[in-house]
Amino acid sequence: MAEIPNTNREQAKVVDLASVQAACHGCSLRQLCLPMGVNQVDLHRLDEIVRRSRPMQRGKHVFRLGDQFHAIYAIRSGSVKTYTMTDAGSEQITGFHLPGELIGLDAIATGSHPCGAKALETATVCELPFLQLEELAVQVPSLQHQLLRLMSKEILSDGELLTLLGKKSAEERLAALIFSLSARFKERGFSPNEFRLSMSRNDIADYLGLAVETVSRLFTRFQQQGLIDVQNKQVTIRDHDRLKELAGSNAEDRAPQARA
Repeated sequence: MAEIPNTNREQAKVVDLASVQAACHGCSLRQLCLPMGVNQVDLHRLDEIVRRSRPMQRGKHVFRLGDQFHAIYAIRSGSVKTYTMTDAGSEQITGFHLPGELIGLDAIATGSHPCGAKALETATVCELPFLQLEELAVQVPSLQHQLLRLMSKEILSDGELLTLLGKKSAEERLAALIFSLSARFKERGFSPNEFRLSMSRNDIADYLGLAVETVSRLFTRFQQQGLIDVQNKQVTIRDHDRLKELAGSNAEDRAPQARA
């Protein structure tokens, strides 16, 4: 592989640093994340407590299973998976999270994280210290409302995940996941028909409760049926209507985003 010229590396550093340092009021994810509905004055108060990370590489932890809870995290770029551990000591993936989504909310009740969160690719996150966020939410009703809305959304996602794993066939599970990702990419201003999967086939199989061989066969079957095209990790949806029907009614609205 050819070496990246020094000038390109320097430009990449500038871009990364600019992305990390951008304040909430200038963030393209503002309408998806915690600042939604917060006015400019209160948004600056929120900015004062946010800690923005430098890019973390694939496989690095945002937080680990059992870590003491002190903050929630908003994904700013890249993607993250959350996971817990089975009694046998293996990973059980509980969700895939995209920019604008919050993770760590499920640790509020116990004071420690019941799952771990790990970058699926190069990612940046915004850390929101919870005690400071809680104090600010009391003073800013719109922020408190948004925080409650996001917690409610997590509860809804938990229920949808149980339905997905308990009631749907293997084909329906994979179709529902593809539709969930499609809708979430569209919400972020990207194409709902062409997107890259940052997670591996093993991760998808683990999340859906299927064997990896089953997931590979289903991707092949979906391609043969003209529903999607797959090139490496790049997915192109060819027939939205048929895929939606396979995923189940209201699939775009109901497909789970995954636990926070």
